[in-house]
Amino acid sequence: MEIRNVMEDAVMALVDELFDAEERDSRLGFCTCGQCRLDVACYVLNRVKPEYVVSSRGLAYSERDFLEKVQRRADIIAIAKEGWARVSHQPRLTANHGLSRIVHDLPEGPAFNFPTVMGRAFNGLNFEPLALGSIELLLEGARVPMVDTNWQNPFVLAQATAGTFIFWPKPVAANVAGEERRFSLELRAEVPGFEGPSHFFELELVAERSAKDEFSLQRVHKIQDLYFFPKS
Repeated sequence: MEIRNVMEDAVMALVDELFDAEERDSRLGFCTCGQCRLDVACYVLNRVKPEYVVSSRGLAYSERDFLEKVQRRADIIAIAKEGWARVSHQPRLTANHGLSRIVHDLPEGPAFNFPTVMGRAFNGLNFEPLALGSIELLLEGARVPMVDTNWQNPFVLAQATAGTFIFWPKPVAANVAGEERRFSLELRAEVPGFEGPSHFFELELVAERSAKDEFSLQRVHKIQDLYFFPKS
């Protein structure tokens, strides 16, 4: 049984609706790429109250309830437009803004689907989030490819990220569904003026019938906070 925030699907559907209309009419002149869609959806989800359900029955009821609340829909659209304006005026420099939808080059057949890997990096002296440098995700010494090119690896830290880094590893092909495998990964950081140990961790995954290309905040592997200290 899985806990689900139904607002994720509702918000993403409304964001796609707005972006698709802009692609047809180009009235606002805003970017409609896949990365900007995700950025706007995150902007909205950080500003609306989550609605969690457990069962599929609860999910159906909540979706029906959401559609009946026209005012809330209007509020979400207003927040989405506000976020869209901000995202379009400050687009990600690393994103491919020519893609209206994010294209995923995924393996066919059974695959190991990775959770999103997320963590935060701090100055070990004053506990402030790091705003400069980069963090790289490695698998057996090699840089891990992301599901699409709009996701960074290495992840570049900036003031706006508040020390947060996030990776969405590309699925790895498996022999059969149900196959079990342990993956050894490493987080390696380059922070000017600072030093800190690399972080090693393992993920035990079970192969699914197919590779997944749907981003979900419900599948997250949270890394312990990383602390870096100025070089002596």
